Amino acid sequence: MDYKKTKAPFTTVTRDLDANYGKTENIYESVMVVSKRANQISVEMKQELNQKLEEFASYTDNLEEVFENPEQIEISRYFERLPKPSLIALQELDEDKIYFRINEDIEPAE
Repeated sequence: MDYKKTKAPFTTVTRDLDANYGKTENIYESVMVVSKRANQISVEMKQELNQKLEEFASYTDNLEEVFENPEQIEISRYFERLPKPSLIALQELDEDKIYFRINEDIEPAE
């Protein structure tokens, strides 16, 4: 997924707690959905970053020479400029792009 094309803000935005995010009616449920989605996005971004940096990795063990690869620096800067995973997840919830289900068939323990 190209996270650069998301409409998520790059900075923190104050949100109204009374607003009904997505299809949930409970703020706690909304926070849990957003946090799980943010974790998924974070893992995807980390894997993508590692794959791109793997192309430029050098496997020589030479402590005297430190190489600065401009391509690695540019890739790292690209990922640093992306919105945070939690902000992307909140934007997805606002746009109803997150599928979730809440299991309400749980019986109380006696």
